[in-house]
Amino acid sequence: MSVFSKTDRDGFTGGKKYVLDDELARVVNISMSLEMPLLLKGEPGTGKTMLAHAVAENLDMPLIVLNVKSSMKLVEALYQYDTLTRLNDSRFGDSARDVANIEDYIKMGKIGQAFTADRRTVLLIDEIDKADTDFQDDMLDVLDQMEFDIIEIDKTLRAKHRPVIVITSNAKKDLSDPFLGRCNFHHIAFPDPKMMRKIIRVHFPEIDSNIMEAAIDTFYRLREIDVVEKKPATRELINWIRALSADPDFRPKQLAKGEVPYLGVLFKKSQDYMAAADAGSPQRKRLF
Repeated sequence: MSVFSKTDRDGFTGGKKYVLDDELARVVNISMSLEMPLLLKGEPGTGKTMLAHAVAENLDMPLIVLNVKSSMKLVEALYQYDTLTRLNDSRFGDSARDVANIEDYIKMGKIGQAFTADRRTVLLIDEIDKADTDFQDDMLDVLDQMEFDIIEIDKTLRAKHRPVIVITSNAKKDLSDPFLGRCNFHHIAFPDPKMMRKIIRVHFPEIDSNIMEAAIDTFYRLREIDVVEKKPATRELINWIRALSADPDFRPKQLAKGEVPYLGVLFKKSQDYMAAADAGSPQRKRLF
């Protein structure tokens, strides 16, 4: 077991725009202490991705983001051999690179960048559930060993510093048991109204209490509409409050009357937008 480095020995305490509970803070810090990846699950908009940004900000570390794609191969996250550039250099001969030196044409992928960085980084592996099982398990082998082979130059690249690893999943498909067994895990629940008030206060320190209370109350009622496929998340609420606050004609009592302006900020799918608009119409039983 390792202890915190000098850089992060005081531990993660949150970010300027990130509100977290004590349990999440403990999980982040113990994951860094044990040098284990932290796997975060939760519905979209609960702050999984932003946590990595907050850790990097709070501990003054560079952030490297690997956005996982369904078709991605692990080698792409490690390094790429730029054969096309080498071919062009050999054909036209106007490059300062030595075409005989293949290493000049090896470019680091996101994991490779984290391994070769001169200082400890935060490595965010976003939406790992998009990848297949082989990608997931092979990636964790690399992260366990902190090294990988570059076959084109017969070289093993070892990490200069073990990164702080944050992995997110939207739980769209199950992760393998070996994968789960090699991570610490935390489920970020959707904020309750009390926590949401703290989040809104962080983003809008000078917000009018009447606007905040009316907006939060309406927001949670809208999330209760059964037929909505993609419920509005925290980021939508923040943007919606920004829109309400920027409208000089808006009055909080409009929300109490069931008049909900800027629904398009909260709902991004046509069927969800129509369901929310219908729920608040005078011809239907109001949610408000």
